[in-house]
This record gives sequence, C-alpha cells and structure tokens, in this order.
Amino acid sequence: MVKLANGFKVYTAFFISCSSRDMNGAMSLLQTLVNNGVEVCFTNPGTSEMHMVAAMGETGAMRSILGLFEGVCTGAADGYARMAGKPACTLLHLGPGLSNGSANLHNALKANMPIVNLIGDHASFHKKYDAPLNSDIVGLSNPVSHWVRSVATAKDLPRDAVDAVIAANQKPGQVATLIIPGDCAWDESVDPVAARELPETPRIAEKAVAGATAMLTNDRNTVILMSNLALTAKSLELADQINQHTNARVFCDTFTTRLPRGEGRCSVERLGYFAEQATVQLADAEQLITIGTKAPVGFFAYPGKESEFYPEGCEIHCLAEVHEDAEDALTRLVAALGAQDITPRRNGLSRPGIMTGAISPESVARAFAEYLPTDAIVVDESATAGFMTYPLTETAEPHDWLSLTGGSIGYGLPAAVGAAVACPDRKVVCLEGDGAAMYTIQALWTMAREQLDVCTVVFSNRKYQILQIELARVGAQSMNRKTLEMMELSNPDLDFAAMAESMGVRGSRATTADEFNEQFLRAMTEPGPWLIDAVLDSDISELG
Repeated sequence: MVKLANGFKVYTAFFISCSSRDMNGAMSLLQTLVNNGVEVCFTNPGTSEMHMVAAMGETGAMRSILGLFEGVCTGAADGYARMAGKPACTLLHLGPGLSNGSANLHNALKANMPIVNLIGDHASFHKKYDAPLNSDIVGLSNPVSHWVRSVATAKDLPRDAVDAVIAANQKPGQVATLIIPGDCAWDESVDPVAARELPETPRIAEKAVAGATAMLTNDRNTVILMSNLALTAKSLELADQINQHTNARVFCDTFTTRLPRGEGRCSVERLGYFAEQATVQLADAEQLITIGTKAPVGFFAYPGKESEFYPEGCEIHCLAEVHEDAEDALTRLVAALGAQDITPRRNGLSRPGIMTGAISPESVARAFAEYLPTDAIVVDESATAGFMTYPLTETAEPHDWLSLTGGSIGYGLPAAVGAAVACPDRKVVCLEGDGAAMYTIQALWTMAREQLDVCTVVFSNRKYQILQIELARVGAQSMNRKTLEMMELSNPDLDFAAMAESMGVRGSRATTADEFNEQFLRAMTEPGPWLIDAVLDSDISELG
C-alpha cells in the first residue's frame, strides 16, 4: 500500500498505472472539460470511473465534491448552474447511479439548466457478459437529458466531451449526458480539445415583435407570462415599462429557475399553483403573450376541471421561445410600443417586523424577511408550510429566489450545495419541508465537508401536508386513520437538529417564535452551515 499526504490509501499497482505520463482518455477528458469552462464535478463514483477519479486527483484542475447519494450530485449541479450560468459536471456510476440521480436531473431538465453528466460504463469488451451492473444506460439517460452520446473509443473521448459542453451551453441550458466505457477512460487517447466558441442565443424574428405589438395595442385584455431567460433584473424592468404603457398584466411561472427579487428590483406577480388560484388570475385574459415559457396548465388533472389555466378562446402568441433571447425581445417590444422612456417601478426596502410567542408559518416567514442579508440566495422547497415566505420578502433585501421547477421533491438541500459552491461570497438560505428533506438529507454532510455558507430552515409540521390537501382536491375524501398514516411523518418524530449534528452541521431546534428569531439572526451573521428545525403545530392546515 502507498499512503498519500492527504491520508487516502490506494493499491500500489493502481497508483503506478495512474501515474503514467501517457495521456489516457480520462486525462484528456478532464483537461478538455477544464479548457471549456467546466471547473466543478459533483461526484459519487464507482469502479468503472476510477481512472476519471485518478485523473481529477492528478491534474488538480477541477474541483471535485463528493456527494453521499447521486441525487445530491445532480441536484447540486442544478443549483450550481442556476447561479454560475455555466455547467458543472457530475460523475456517476453506471445505470443504477444515474437512476439514483434521475429525479433531480428531471428538475434540471425542466429548469433548462446546463449540466454535463459523465456516466461510467463497463468496458466495451465486457458488455457482452451482461454483468450484474450492466444496464441500458442510453435508455435510462434519454428521459432526463436533452443530449446523449456513448463514447466509442478513447481517441473519440475529448471530441465527445467538448460536444457535450457545447450541447449543455445551448441557451438557456441543456442536460448533456456522456456515457464513458471503462476502456475509453484508460486507453491511450489524443490531446485535449482547446476552448471552443459557445453557441450564441438566437434572436427572435421581427414578426414576433409585430404580433405582440398588435396584441398590446388592440384594446383587448392581455396577459404576459414570463420565465427562464425572461426573468433577469433587466427583463423585469422592461416588462414593467410595458405594463405601465399598456396595462397588460405581467406574471411569471409558479416555479422559476432564478428570480431576482427585493429592493431595487421590479416586482412580478407569480401565477398561482392551484387551478382555483390561477384561473381567477387569468379569468379576464383575451390574449396571452408568452416569453421564455409556454401557456400555463395544471400540475395535475382533477375530476371535472380543465387542464388549461387560461380561458377558452384566449389567443396565444409566443414572443420568445425558451431558447431565444428574451431580454433582447423585450427591449425591441418596448421600443416598438414607444415605452422606453418610462421609469421602471423598483421596490424600496421594507421589512415586515418579527413576531414573538408561538411559532407559526407567519412568525418564521417574518423573521426570514426581517433578517435576510443583502444578496442572499434563497432555495425554496418549503411547500405548504412556507407559503408566507415568498410574499413577505417582496420588499426585503435584494436576493435571488430558486424554486422547484420539475416537481420532484428532494431538490432543495442539494441545490443549496450547488448554489453555495457557485457563489461562496453569498449567504444561501434553504427553505425545506421536512418530508422533502428526507429524500436527500445526505447533502448536509457535503455542506459540512466543504464548509458551505448555507442556513437550512426545516419546516417540521410532521406530515406531507400537500398530499392531505390534494386528497380532498381530487375527490378522494377518505380521512380515516389508515389513510392519514400514509401522509404523516411521526411515530417516530424526526429530529433534524440531531441529524445535522451527526453530519457535521450545526443543528438547533426552535419551538417558539423567539427561539427561531434568535437562531435565524445568528445564522445570518455567522458563516458556515447551520440547520434550524422549526417545529410547527402539526395541525396547521393554512395555505396561501
């Protein structure tokens, strides 16, 4: 055995083979990725990825961050991309490793985020034996990827790697999955590929501007719905100019990739999650202009209810598709309307004040809005219990709001990891439901290992409250004990503070508003990872 300075031990033969000066596929792959702006890898590797692990260790050019579950790695890559504006890579072990990470890749796919997945596979000559871990990795990749390729030879690997980076950087972003057989990583390869020019964001056609202009000047009730590339701070200002000039109502999607909010930013109304909310918001719409998104539909179908949120007969016009330059489109639309001299209405700073006494969703939300620091990043997976945090921070300190785009829970903690890696100088606050936290609780260990500046607030109402609401909404009215037990997180109760401490994260529990106020204020002013277990009344059933 050889003992390295960092304390890791490896077998002598493996160490010697990986120290060869030959440029194998793994070395050329890693350098190609670094040359093309991919500098962070969230990894949970296995045997088929060992040459890539060795290449990372030998070159030192890419930061490798270990996750204890593949869903942490993929969710972290999503959060990183949202804040860095460029892809990280993941390194996952064969089909089962990819499958473990697929839920958060689904969220990243719906968020249109740039990610490069590196999936190790059996050596090409070994595939025919159908070993226990053999699977159809291409088939598993397709549903959670925009782009998939399996590498044929080690000499193809650098070219395939740069193609994956180019694919990931197609605006607003794509999930690119590169499947790498073991022999393609260890065989001799060719020189790494130098930096390639990234694709430009397509501009919209002039007829799209003309169509939107016609709608906004024909005296019919018009609604604008925006998301993705349309939700920059500048785009929100342009949308506010249009709103002031035409009285068209402006909305953003319910769940957005990244939304700038707070002081100095223009407000935008968020479309309601439930059909009962959204259909009221859009009830008078005769025309709908979409920018960076599509016409809104329900998350689910319900007996006797329509799937579309917009009224029957509403005319729909797309100003900019998801992949097109929305900010340029809005700039041209403002000019066409003659609204460019209107001053955007930017938010002033106004905090709601804290509460004392009993802890509740409102008391937590008020403290959150009161003490949120400037330029914080908020990762929201708080679900029903956190319903007041969003409206109460409309005029808080300037911040970015990241939300669950694909609906697959277990996104919040990993995305907070990625956001903190991308922006180490900014405080990250993760608002997390207790049920969702248990999907990817291992992310706390990575926060501790990397000493990330993340405060996690767990709303512990000890149940899947959204499911109890949905039980009634779909018409399945049974509320007997057996039914409710399938949606409760008690017997035994979960102790999130203890779980956090066990993984190296400071953990505290708040059972009153005063305790939460004190703990959250300290977490906002002291660096490093901290989890606050906000223990709420399990009978709370409010929803905003």
